[in-house]
Amino acid sequence: MKRIRILLADDHSIVRGGLRSLFKATKEFAVVGEATTGDEAVRLVGRLKPDIAILDISMPKLNGIEATKLIKERHPDVKILILTIHENEEYIYEMIRAGANGYVLKDAEKQEIFTAVRTVASSEPFFSPGISKLIIERFVKKAKEPYVQPGGGHRKLTRREEEVLRLIAQGLTGREIAEKLYLSTSTVNTHRANLMQKLDIHDTAGLVRFAIQQGMVELPA
Repeated sequence: MKRIRILLADDHSIVRGGLRSLFKATKEFAVVGEATTGDEAVRLVGRLKPDIAILDISMPKLNGIEATKLIKERHPDVKILILTIHENEEYIYEMIRAGANGYVLKDAEKQEIFTAVRTVASSEPFFSPGISKLIIERFVKKAKEPYVQPGGGHRKLTRREEEVLRLIAQGLTGREIAEKLYLSTSTVNTHRANLMQKLDIHDTAGLVRFAIQQGMVELPA
C-alpha cells in the first residue's frame, strides 16, 4: 500500500511532535519533513514533494495563507490541509481563496484528522463540521441579501473591509495591517482600493474621515 506522504508545518514543536506520533502509529501515513516557518514549508515542499502539506495559519516569516498561495502556484498537485485554532470565517475564506483543500481545527479527534488527510489526498475537500456549518450559514445569508444596483449609494462593506478601514483610521501602515490580519500587503492594498471605490473616496485621509464619522474609531480625549 502506498503511504500518504505528509509535510508538517507548525512553529510549535509540541504540536509537530504530537502529529508526528499520531501519524507514526499507522502504516498508512509517512511524515517526510517538518517546518517551523511558512517560508521553510514552501522550500521543503519543493524539495520533498509530499502528497499533503499540513499547515498552521499563524507561523513566523510567512503565514499559512501566503505559504499556501506560493505552494499552490509552484506545486499545484500538492494538497494543503490547514490545521489551526482559528475558527474565524474570514480566515476560512482567505484560506479557500489561497487554494487550501481542507480546514480542520486543532481540537479535532484523531479519527477526524485521519479522515481529513485521506479525503484531501483523494482530491476531495474536507472541512470540520463546525467549519462546514459556518460556510453554509454564510452562503445562506449572502443568498438572502437583497441585490443592490450599482450606483445606488455606497455598497455594503465586508467584515474584512471594515477591519482594514478601522486599522487605516488608527494610523497603521499597509505592512502593519497585513501582519495584524495575517494577509499579504498586496491583499491589504486590494481591500484599500475596494474601499475607495465603494465609498467614492480617493485618498487615505478621506477614508480616515469616513471612519471617524461612522464612529469606527475613538478620537483621543
